[in-house]
Amino acid sequence: MGNDNNSLQAVKEYLDFARDIAEEGGARLIEGLNSERKISYKGRVDLVTEMDRENERLLVKRISEKYPSHDILAEEGSSKNTGSPYKWIIDPLDGTTNYAHGFGFFCVSVALWEKETGPLAAAVHAPFLRELYEAGRGSGAFLNGRSINVSRVDKIENALLATGFPYDVRESGDNIEHFKTFLMRARGVRRPGSAAIDLCQVAAGRFDGFWEIKLNPWDTAAGFLIVEEAGGKVSDFDGEVYDPYKKKILATNGHIHEEMKEVLSEK
Repeated sequence: MGNDNNSLQAVKEYLDFARDIAEEGGARLIEGLNSERKISYKGRVDLVTEMDRENERLLVKRISEKYPSHDILAEEGSSKNTGSPYKWIIDPLDGTTNYAHGFGFFCVSVALWEKETGPLAAAVHAPFLRELYEAGRGSGAFLNGRSINVSRVDKIENALLATGFPYDVRESGDNIEHFKTFLMRARGVRRPGSAAIDLCQVAAGRFDGFWEIKLNPWDTAAGFLIVEEAGGKVSDFDGEVYDPYKKKILATNGHIHEEMKEVLSEK
């Protein structure tokens, strides 16, 4: 597709669609929350519910109907790879463990990436929280239709941070030392259990910084754009340009980015 398809009008059309299917998926999650949740395991503590699969089928169907030539990358395996420069990266239910326990910190994450230029549109719908985050490239970031911006906190000691732990943390111990270090240096550290929402909280100025390891593209593809369009900064732990296929992510308001990067470089 030519440059016209990357115009603000095209981005708006992509974003409108991303928002629509994220909201539809979120509504289904709320419906399923009030019924029996069938749970299975991908690992010892890595859960998957029937709603993960049902919602993925819904999202993939909607995308395939609207943009049949586009590729799709989805958490539960309903992916399509034909070599298109456009790829939808979706998580039908981020925060599965929270959802399985009826804890409302979960969401649907939808992002469109263009191979050469990066993210074009993103929507994260947290239906229990009644929050819809969205961003189009060059168009700013929004929460329930209102413009959002990152915080102005400029020191870790005054910052509220967020993180998460990989499913193999019991065996690997990964991120434990970083968590302990930040806990001693920051005003507070939270671990809500949904990377997509954590990134959106950075964009909204509620968290000042977020770091995590061993994430997958569907965990960060949408939140990445939302943070950047809200004025924040996203990189890997070394400060290099981030893409959703990297396993380490650091997202901040920009003011504490270097300080957090220094902490993450410590052994």
